Amino acid sequence: MVLLPGAFVLLCSAFASSAAGQAVAETAGATSVSAGVTSSVKPPVIPKFPGTGAGSSASASSSSPHLIASAGPPAEETNRKSLEASAGKDAGKLLLRATPVEGQIWVNGKIVGKTPMLLVLSPGKYQIEMRGSRGQTGKRSIDLLPHETRELAVKLDALYPARVTATAR
Repeated sequence: MVLLPGAFVLLCSAFASSAAGQAVAETAGATSVSAGVTSSVKPPVIPKFPGTGAGSSASASSSSPHLIASAGPPAEETNRKSLEASAGKDAGKLLLRATPVEGQIWVNGKIVGKTPMLLVLSPGKYQIEMRGSRGQTGKRSIDLLPHETRELAVKLDALYPARVTATAR
């Protein structure tokens, strides 16, 4: 009669006490083929992200593999201040409104905040895009002259219809 290693362990554990059975199972596991496979498995490699190492501004005591959020101001505030800082002495003012209200404002592809908003900008041509909370959008191109004050009201249009109706033929 030939016993397989698993059957031998089962047979020994049935006749021995629980402590002896555990020892037999551990011994069989250490000498079996599966133990050799599991011992050759390497631990996972956690990638290092830029700005999360010991020399970065992130906390050195944090060993989290997750991305660390920036502690600085939000992107819209940074973008708006950058536009206003470069406005100069000939700056114009642009009052932006959207229907429905609380639309996100994008100036030349960069988010600057939510409507309604008064922006102080240098004279020039700007691409203004507004996005509503339900996927509505509106785009306008505007030329702002030196010392000019303008108001831009954009009605945001839905990308997709709110409802679909069937027509009888």
